Amino acid sequence: MDDVLEELAATIRGHGRDSHERAEELVRTALEDETTPEVILESSLVPAMADVGRRFRDREIFVPQVLVSSRAMQAALRVLEPLLTPGAFETRGHVVIGTVKGDVHDIGKNLVAMLLRGSGFVVTDLGINVPMQRFADTIEEVQPEIVGLSALLTTTMMQMESYVEEWVRLGLRGRVKVMVGGAPVTSAFARKIGADAYGRNASDAVDAALALVEAGRGGTAGERTA
Repeated sequence: MDDVLEELAATIRGHGRDSHERAEELVRTALEDETTPEVILESSLVPAMADVGRRFRDREIFVPQVLVSSRAMQAALRVLEPLLTPGAFETRGHVVIGTVKGDVHDIGKNLVAMLLRGSGFVVTDLGINVPMQRFADTIEEVQPEIVGLSALLTTTMMQMESYVEEWVRLGLRGRVKVMVGGAPVTSAFARKIGADAYGRNASDAVDAALALVEAGRGGTAGERTA
């Protein structure tokens, strides 16, 4: 069993062309060996993806390598997620993430979502071009601790302010912490619109989310917090 989990972790950390297929095979093998989904997740997948995030932060690997690892992780999770018992393992918190309306860019957002999962967060990824009301409905439905807004364009970035203002009007703003990021976004802009945190890149966004949770879903996190 340990050999299978070690190989699975190595597959996630590695960057082989067919690593996603191998990751799925190894998860199925571990399940056939009667390893629980929770053990596979906590002992192999989460530590491996956390290591990928650390190496990305330290510039030991770059976006193409992280995308390969993310694809392998997603393949493994597709097998595991239907089998996981709610509440059977401890999570860091729940993050709803998406790219704002009018913006169809998702590479950065996808990296953040995968690294958050690798750090133990439950992530609801709403995808691209997400209108404010869909975020609002999802906040009501899943009760997340954090909402992450992403934008790649200066024009679409301005949507973030209207989203936050509307959530205040709807009485939702006090329920969640808001984290923003994307190429044109700055810490000054995040402060201006009333966001709680700002991620300069994917690994920084994960650190910001962890800081929000560890501060009791409030407080500050130095330069990463708006």
